[in-house]
Amino acid sequence: MLVFPAIDLYEGKAVRLYKGDYAQMTVYSDDPPSFARDFAAKGASCLHLVDLEGARDGTTPNLEVIKNIVSQSGLFTEVGGGIRNMETVEKYLAAGVDRVILGTAAVKDRDFLLEALKKYGEKIAVGIDIKDGKVAIKGWTETADITAEEFCADMQSIGVKTVICTDISKDGAMQGANHELYRTLSKKFTINFIASGGVSSIEDVKRLAEQKMHGAIIGKAYYIGAVDLAEAIEVAK
Repeated sequence: MLVFPAIDLYEGKAVRLYKGDYAQMTVYSDDPPSFARDFAAKGASCLHLVDLEGARDGTTPNLEVIKNIVSQSGLFTEVGGGIRNMETVEKYLAAGVDRVILGTAAVKDRDFLLEALKKYGEKIAVGIDIKDGKVAIKGWTETADITAEEFCADMQSIGVKTVICTDISKDGAMQGANHELYRTLSKKFTINFIASGGVSSIEDVKRLAEQKMHGAIIGKAYYIGAVDLAEAIEVAK
């Protein structure tokens, strides 16, 4: 299993939200590329970036910071947050990003999703954010009328290879990952699932690896010192 340390970006800074609430934001650094360099030094091979302003507004205000992160870290980098058209996909790929994550657009704009998949294949991942069993969209501010399992079945049928799956109720709450959810999804589908939200201990990492998850995203747990990144990477192997 791969470990993806996460950097959430807002106004060029590395931040974390509590349960997706923009009013509950903690700023961790004014220099996000330094975090990425540190992840690489600790043995990370992958990086998960989210542009929180992009997720809310459908823009790319942190593009220059993302370019710097990619060039300075050398890590395999995936980016999500407000990617709603081909122009934005192409901007990120041209900036050196390895994979872009479609969230709201994957739910709301099927033509765009199919076009992106056709053109870029495995460089396109889908982010599924789950709130009370339903798929959440627009920076978690709305829910769509489709269940997580229905959505995953649809994504698998059209050839999506990688799905980043976040349980919003667990995100940033340091209460552990939703292992039951991930176990169910990994048994039902052949998609590469990356677990996100609530990965808050080495035990979480160990259990997710045992459940044959493709990857796990570690955010707040790293920033507050609850998970040692180098140890998590070893355990995940």
